Amino acid sequence: MFISLNMRSESCINVSSVDLVDVGDIQSRLLDHRPVISAEIRFFVREFEEKRGLRESRLLENLNKTVQEANKQMLPTNLEEISQKLSDISKRLEAANHMAERVQQREVEAQQNTQMEANMDKLKEDWAEFLKEQQRLKEEVDEEHAKAVGELSIRFNEKKKDLAQFSV
Repeated sequence: MFISLNMRSESCINVSSVDLVDVGDIQSRLLDHRPVISAEIRFFVREFEEKRGLRESRLLENLNKTVQEANKQMLPTNLEEISQKLSDISKRLEAANHMAERVQQREVEAQQNTQMEANMDKLKEDWAEFLKEQQRLKEEVDEEHAKAVGELSIRFNEKKKDLAQFSV
């Protein structure tokens, strides 16, 4: 600040305008912390992401190792157990299928027996009816035979009488 005594009024204006600029700059530096805060935020976020990334990558590596070990140990035993269980299930299914077939066969036989009994009953009824019809026909034939024998005896007796008349 260069102030001359001769030009005091002019320099006051200059000083005050310079002071205003300086005061504005000082005020902005003192009160406006946005650039500093944004830089601090960027630094904090960068540090947080780096630490988090390292933590997560370590966690993922540990998890990957655990999964690989579990696959190596458990997969073969699980496959053996699964194949054993599948063969057991297959045997059980075959046994159940065989039992179901036997039950179905028994039902078919029972239906056939019921149907056969119904057919036998119908045949017995038909046979009884046939025998009745035969008996009726036999009686008719016997009656006709008896009539024919009666008529023939009458004729024979008549012929005998006629023959006796001619022979006397």
